[in-house]
Amino acid sequence: MAKLEVTLESLIAPAVEMVGFELWGIEFIRAGKHSTLSVYIDSPDGVTVDGCAEVSHHISAIMDVEDPISSEYTLEVSSPGMDRRLFKLAQYELYMGGVINIKTRLPVDGRRKFKGVLEGVEGDNIVVSLDNSEFVIPFKNIDKAQIVPQF
Repeated sequence: MAKLEVTLESLIAPAVEMVGFELWGIEFIRAGKHSTLSVYIDSPDGVTVDGCAEVSHHISAIMDVEDPISSEYTLEVSSPGMDRRLFKLAQYELYMGGVINIKTRLPVDGRRKFKGVLEGVEGDNIVVSLDNSEFVIPFKNIDKAQIVPQF
């Protein structure tokens, strides 16, 4: 996680939890005046539009006071959805046996994109099986990972 995301998580997590949600993850996409701060929240009871609005209100107040992002940005608060992105190592353990898409920063065994069954977490590595092979991917090498919904 980038330094900014770590700072944002420490500022935002208490407000999200105070409202009764779990902070699933944070993503800041820099694009000049069109930058976006996406905050994903979750709850065993689900996430409603009203819940997102309440969390957004609390986060906005904190961001106005602390001002950790010097440029203009749009704040988006939402549920991680069915094709949820995975941000933390512990989140992978929740979806073992499911199908996952992973994109790595550096190649692993000559490839950077993986779509396969999440076999498990071994230390700081993710184990994915596809094409009759298992791949061990260091967590720190994962650029983006998402669950593939199975219907």
